[in-house]
Amino acid sequence: MQTRRQKRLWAVLLVIGLLAGAVGAMLYALQQNIDLFYTPSQLVEGLGKDKVKPVVGQRLRIGGMVVEGSVKRDPESLKVSFDLVDTGPIVTVTYEGILPDLFREGQGIVAQGVLVDATTIAATEVLAKHDEEYMPPEVAEALKGIRHVPPSKQNLPAASDREANSSSSEGRY
Repeated sequence: MQTRRQKRLWAVLLVIGLLAGAVGAMLYALQQNIDLFYTPSQLVEGLGKDKVKPVVGQRLRIGGMVVEGSVKRDPESLKVSFDLVDTGPIVTVTYEGILPDLFREGQGIVAQGVLVDATTIAATEVLAKHDEEYMPPEVAEALKGIRHVPPSKQNLPAASDREANSSSSEGRY
């Protein structure tokens, strides 16, 4: 016959075992939903000191700057392709759908999708930065060396200069 202390010990061990099994099952199920973030350089050259590259068919997120003149739209559908760059290689992103209003060439974006080949992503979602001043820390670190001038820092004429120019062109009565 088991003592009361042994029964408690078995009950505690059973609860701990069940909790460990539940956590393991959740982590296994969530493994399919984990999207790793890459920059174009990391995608082509590999990530980390081991230079691990994603496999074809892997879900991932990629962030970079849209290359000027690279946006190609299909006139028959909503398909669009564009190139992304950070400080190194260029990666092509294909997407079918409506792009965000803030999407444009020279803009920082993050695309989520599936790796088709070594330098092509089939995106399911494209996100553009909301605020011109904000950039996620990972993207900012990866894009060091790329010249991006936020609109607030550009040399735009002051409001008083714009008013003076517009009033001088109107003429006087």
